[in-house]
Amino acid sequence: MSTLESTTTLAPAGTTWAADPVHSNVAFEVEYAGVSIFRGSFRDFDATLEGSTLTGSARVASVDVKDEQLSGHLQSPDFFDAERHPEIAFRTDELRLADGGVVTGSGELTIKGVTNPVELTGRIASAPSVDPFGRERLGLALETAIDRNEFGVAWNAPNQSGGNYLGDDVSLKADLTFVRQEA
Repeated sequence: MSTLESTTTLAPAGTTWAADPVHSNVAFEVEYAGVSIFRGSFRDFDATLEGSTLTGSARVASVDVKDEQLSGHLQSPDFFDAERHPEIAFRTDELRLADGGVVTGSGELTIKGVTNPVELTGRIASAPSVDPFGRERLGLALETAIDRNEFGVAWNAPNQSGGNYLGDDVSLKADLTFVRQEA
């Protein structure tokens, strides 16, 4: 039985795990124009896992979408307001491990200086693995859904077919590959 299966913590006790940004992804999805899903991500982020505590942040200026003009708009006060609020932050002390690697938990998300509770679901690898370079790695995938208006991200435009261009509900997803840090 692995350490992860025999305990309620996500990572072996007494270890710190840092996200590998090359093999990890932090992304969002929102309904667009009532006909499709718009996706974006953040290139510059960090995350640390210690036991059942996960902390992380993403730099707003690193928002990655397929259009430079849209990237600029997302950094404006209409959306993330990168100048006044350069980071999106997350913290939880309550990640719980269930059978089959299922992870649930509660945490706090801060966007535009507004902090609200969020509920998380996801999965974790059954045990750490060792890469060809001798580093221990651990995979964790989490997601949540938020109402962007509750974080002050309320910009919208009317859709000529009715409704608004942007949905209110945003899915947030983090697919994280952690590397064990040496003491």
